Amino acid sequence: MTKRAKTIIRDTAAKDGRPVVLQVLPRLVAGGAERGAIDIAAAVTKTGGTALIASQGGAMERELTRAGATHITLPLASKNPVVMYRNIARLARVIETYGVDIVHAHSRAPACSAAAAARRTGSHFITTFHGAYKFSSGIKRRYNAIMVTGERVIANSDFIARHIRENYKVDPARVRVIHRGVDFDRFDPEKVSAERVIQLANRWRLPDGVPIVMLPGRLTRLKGHVDLIEALTYLRDLDLHCVLVGSDAGRDTYKGELERLVARRDLVSRVYLPGNCDDMPAVYMLADVVVCASVDPEAFGRVVSEGQAMGCPIVASDHGGVREQVIEGRTAFLFPPGERKALADAIRRALSLDEAERERLAHDAHAHARANFSKDEMCAATLAVYREILRAADARSARPAPAHPAPTGTPAGS
Repeated sequence: MTKRAKTIIRDTAAKDGRPVVLQVLPRLVAGGAERGAIDIAAAVTKTGGTALIASQGGAMERELTRAGATHITLPLASKNPVVMYRNIARLARVIETYGVDIVHAHSRAPACSAAAAARRTGSHFITTFHGAYKFSSGIKRRYNAIMVTGERVIANSDFIARHIRENYKVDPARVRVIHRGVDFDRFDPEKVSAERVIQLANRWRLPDGVPIVMLPGRLTRLKGHVDLIEALTYLRDLDLHCVLVGSDAGRDTYKGELERLVARRDLVSRVYLPGNCDDMPAVYMLADVVVCASVDPEAFGRVVSEGQAMGCPIVASDHGGVREQVIEGRTAFLFPPGERKALADAIRRALSLDEAERERLAHDAHAHARANFSKDEMCAATLAVYREILRAADARSARPAPAHPAPTGTPAGS
């Protein structure tokens, strides 16, 4: 098929509301950006479009296939300039082969290649800004700035939208705030059987009747595991168990550091690191308190909304996108980031709720999450951005060419 024929098919499909969307990420591993990309891919296919994700691959490829989307394996996790340059041609071939209308980048290194490939092929390019990226030099700022070069720039929280406006030259009219969303078909207390919860508790050998403090999240320093472990030293008078659930993603060194800290603080019998868990709804059902102790501001922090959806009291660092998700004192207890004694006090407060207070909090948290942080709403808003771009392109192409005045001294009809 010729390039012109592919372009005609692509344009016709887009106008019929069946766009071809290529999302690019470094890897398909457990994480907020990856989860959101798969949710969006499923929404694209559900509405009759074609969804592609290009990445270096990972454990979430199976979920992408179940969503009816196609995965294309490319070395997009690399930050090697030579590999990134070669990825331009690789992505351009994908765009031309599949007739891609929109290229949607979720991370900086893949975005550098994807933006160039989109320009080369004439496809639309958009980004989702997933983090308050740090910069210590002009070079790093320029590298980060690739994420504001899209025709539309999706910020996953108001916090990130402010970060974009304050640090990058971007027309605010191109920025759209779309909060991350929770899958309420999964994260619903009514849909989690007692058997699932019991099986998980037995597998982790958790003691019966002991309150569980849960920190869900990948084992990275950002998540504040060290602060939580240190905070537990202020709670020795309480009978509780702490579970740090999440993949180490190959960070054996950091996991070992946490285990040694637990041993030094004489908390081995109270702190458990079970690794990754595929049944997060059951994890939340086990928890008496869900902690988000992130040291740096979370761009969004999906575990907060997931925990609220499951009716859990939330204890969280008071910064970043987390603030936008909770109602202080009603669904969550916030503490100054990095202040371990304050974190311990917030956990103590959450654990001291009586039965009536816990029921009231669970009701408010569940309702708040459902009203404001739905996966369906997130996907609908993202698809609306796709339609907006395609309609704007159609409108530009439909405008008549401006009349050119005749040269001076030449009759208009000659």
